[in-house]
Amino acid sequence: MLQQKIEELYNLPASELNDEARIIFEEFKAKVNSGEIRAAEKIGDSWQVNLWVKKGILIGFRLGKLVDLSINENFRFIDKDTFPLKKITLKDKIRQVPGGSSIRDGAFVGQSVTLMPPMYINVGAYVDEGTMIDSHALVGSCAQIGKRVHVSAAAQIGGVLEPIGAMPVIIEDDVFVGGNTGIYEGAIVKSRAVIASGVILTGSTKVYDLVNGTVISASKESPLVIPENAVVVSGSRPASSKFAKENGIQIYTPVIIKYRDDKTDASTVLEDSLR
Repeated sequence: MLQQKIEELYNLPASELNDEARIIFEEFKAKVNSGEIRAAEKIGDSWQVNLWVKKGILIGFRLGKLVDLSINENFRFIDKDTFPLKKITLKDKIRQVPGGSSIRDGAFVGQSVTLMPPMYINVGAYVDEGTMIDSHALVGSCAQIGKRVHVSAAAQIGGVLEPIGAMPVIIEDDVFVGGNTGIYEGAIVKSRAVIASGVILTGSTKVYDLVNGTVISASKESPLVIPENAVVVSGSRPASSKFAKENGIQIYTPVIIKYRDDKTDASTVLEDSLR
């Protein structure tokens, strides 16, 4: 069983990883590339981390040797030979527009995904069908992106390999992620949510839901979770200290101002003609 083999290899020192370990790793990486296995998956209504998949990726770094992957003398690239660029063909039905985009091997990219230059998808990431990754956007290691998501220009979807048990960032189906946003530290954005331009979400962020009069935050048991259909914008709230009050200091705060409706859909839809 592949999972058992990966667990056994992970417990070995790098000096004991031999040619057989390389064969097992390549089998593992092929399944990550195809989307057959992934770093996190939804079980029922909850997301869980597949620890052994993260371990398999880390084995790849321990197995890998630095090699020269340069195109020529002017375009120099040096990296571990276990994680070159992902090989894409016309059969993959991925639209990768010319201009400096990269996908690292060991990442899944589904059919009808559109990749605008320059963007980057790191190892262990999962990008599902019909999604657009726009210019200057990052999909970090092990991040999970759903179907028909729009990750807008300069958005940063954080990744995490270590610690092993840490939840990667999860973006569910039909989410709109605005430009210059940052979603980090295992935050989960539920389906059809809208994250407006400039919003920053982290494990320590408190999100104020003006519709329901509640405060959403992470805990030791669960990450920050943005509800389905929530429309999140950048806001602020007064700092409470005497000095802050005297100087009118405000603290940045994401705010849910509404839940998605037909008007919101019209303003966030991706034109089919662009895909």
